[in-house]
Amino acid sequence: MKILTVGDIVGENGLEKLKQVLPKLKEDRQIDFIVVNAENTAGGMGLTFKTWNELLKLPIDCVTMGNHTWAKKDIFTFINHPKLIRPANYSKGVPGKGYGIYKWNNQKIAVINLIGRTDMNVLSENPFTQVEEILGQIQKQVDYIIVDFHAEATAEKIAMRYFLDGKVTILVGTHTHIQTADEEITEKGMGYITDLGMTGPKTSVIGMEVEASIKRFLTSLPERYQLAQGEAIFNACIFEVDSKAHRVYGIERIFYGK
Repeated sequence: MKILTVGDIVGENGLEKLKQVLPKLKEDRQIDFIVVNAENTAGGMGLTFKTWNELLKLPIDCVTMGNHTWAKKDIFTFINHPKLIRPANYSKGVPGKGYGIYKWNNQKIAVINLIGRTDMNVLSENPFTQVEEILGQIQKQVDYIIVDFHAEATAEKIAMRYFLDGKVTILVGTHTHIQTADEEITEKGMGYITDLGMTGPKTSVIGMEVEASIKRFLTSLPERYQLAQGEAIFNACIFEVDSKAHRVYGIERIFYGK
């Protein structure tokens, strides 16, 4: 089977790029299952009811979130939708769910969303112990497990790579908006990449307007970020998985610059 994981959708022009690319990519590459990180879709932070409904029109099987999950109050009206998951290690008792289980060809695919703790400024539980707890509950119930680890520090993501090797099928990093060139199939057959990159404005500083971003660095004074406009890029990864051995045997980074 082929699994497509798409990096952080940033802003409405990132969403438009997703609309342009995703249906054709699915058809051309015969994609079976699609996971999209959408925590930056509405104006660069969060999801609104409008942007969520736009995502539902696309052939997406699961939508993951991150540190901007609660940025738009609309989220509370659809947080329990079966296609939507938020980081599983958010503080206990918050709405929504941290993983979902989906069917494909009489098999089951689990998708787990985690958030990092290094330099994230988000109150959360330990992602390592949380994912271990979830795996103890679901490992025998599912055929494939995909993890989206929404984290800032590459070290934290790489540590998770070694921690989960042999326990999950695919581990992808999100959040930095910069696609890394370290995709690999690990010793135990797990597909991995430190960060998928973003689907959002090309001429930008990780999706934000260039001048405002530069001013913050020049002056060290607060400057409100503005979502950049213009042409968007598309970043993703395709993982080819053996449907009998449940191991990844192929991985390809996807980047569309125009």
